Parts: sequence; C-alpha cells; structure tokens
Amino acid sequence: MKKQEKVRIGFIDSTLIRGLLFDIDGTLSDSDDHMVDRVCKVLAPICWLFRNKNPKHFARWLVMAVETPANFLYMLADRVGLDAMFARLYNWMAHRRKKKTADDSHYKMISGVREMLETLAEHYPMAVVSARDALTTRHFLEYFDLLPFFTMVVTSQTCKFTKPYPDPLLYAAEVLGVPAEACLMIGDTVVDVRAGKAAGAQTAAVLCGFGQKSELIRAGADLVLTATPEIVDSLLKRDRPSA
Repeated sequence: MKKQEKVRIGFIDSTLIRGLLFDIDGTLSDSDDHMVDRVCKVLAPICWLFRNKNPKHFARWLVMAVETPANFLYMLADRVGLDAMFARLYNWMAHRRKKKTADDSHYKMISGVREMLETLAEHYPMAVVSARDALTTRHFLEYFDLLPFFTMVVTSQTCKFTKPYPDPLLYAAEVLGVPAEACLMIGDTVVDVRAGKAAGAQTAAVLCGFGQKSELIRAGADLVLTATPEIVDSLLKRDRPSA
C-alpha cells in the first residue's frame, strides 16, 4: 500500500447513509503493490537503467498510468457489446493463473480492512461492487473470509454495463433494500467516483489504491481519505465538515 501523509478532504453526510458499497482493487485488496512487484520482476534484467538500480518508482507509475485506459477500454467494450468476450478471455486467464499458482497466497488485504468490516457490519448492510471478474473477486473474498460481511457481490458481468455506469450500484442498492441515494460508494479511482455520482450516491475515495488525490477531487469525490479503514471515523463519529 502506498505510504503517504494522512489526508482527509471534504465530507459526507453520514446521517443519510444506510448502505455501503465497496470496490475491491486498491480499496479492500492491496492489489497495486502486487502488480508493481510483478512489473519490477519483469524489469529486473534492466534494473541498471533506473536510479539506484531500483525500478519500483517507474513500475508504480506504469501501473497507475495503465489503470485509466484499461477502465476506458472495458467501458467501451460494454457499450459495443464485446464485454462478454472480454470476460471470457479474462476468466480463461484467471483459471490458468489459478492452476499455475495452486493457491491464492498472492492476494494481499489492506491493513485494517477486516476490523473495519467487522465494525461497519454492525451498522450497515454492505455489498461489493467491483469491475473484476466473478472468479478472482470471489477468490479474494473467500481467501480472507470476507464474504459473510456482504449481502451481495456485484462483478463486471452481473449487469449489462459495469462501472463507471451506475447499473451495478443501482442493482446492489436494490438488493440491499436501500435507495441508491442513501448509499456510500467507496473506491480508489475516478471510475468508482463517477459510477457513484451517476447512481446518485455519496462517494468516498481512498488513496491506498490507484487513484491520485487531484483526479479524485476533480471527479467530484465527496470525501478523500488516505486509506479505506479511515471511513469508520467519518461514518460513526459523525465528523464535521473539514478541508
């Protein structure tokens, strides 16, 4: 997870929130570091090209640069009706990777996430709304035994369109029995923020994933936090607005 100074920008009206929607990558799963590590291994033979022979800074930049166009391509595939083909390809790759690794030990969970979910589950119904495929989403949730916390798990193939369209959020809200405008979408990218806004939900963006503070603010995030577990204070302590 990215190391950075504690940040809290904006506020949410916690008195209106009756349901929580969580992204996975960069929000519950520390997947950015996993991807960065994989890129570093690929770059290892040419590490001499980088400052102090360490390609990690470049690898992180590359992973974050790829995130936005990747989301755009998936959105485009959704629009032109190729999302099913993309999903089949992704599932095939995921199955192959699963057979190679033989376990899910490469998954990482952001520190404090389990304690956060245990606390919030006492106050709110919760759902996962991820642009991941169903296979890897469930592998992650099962590996860390997080499924019991969630009423619903929405993935890239649950609805006709995935994030940044509002469809998966509206579907999750309906299953939770909560109006979308009474939900809080918690994610780490502008895609999560835009989907939340489109659904009429409040949005909390976290900096422990792929998103940058400036772009998340531009996208209209109601609240920006350093890491996902900090949402507990904003929801349960009824914090006053701050900048």
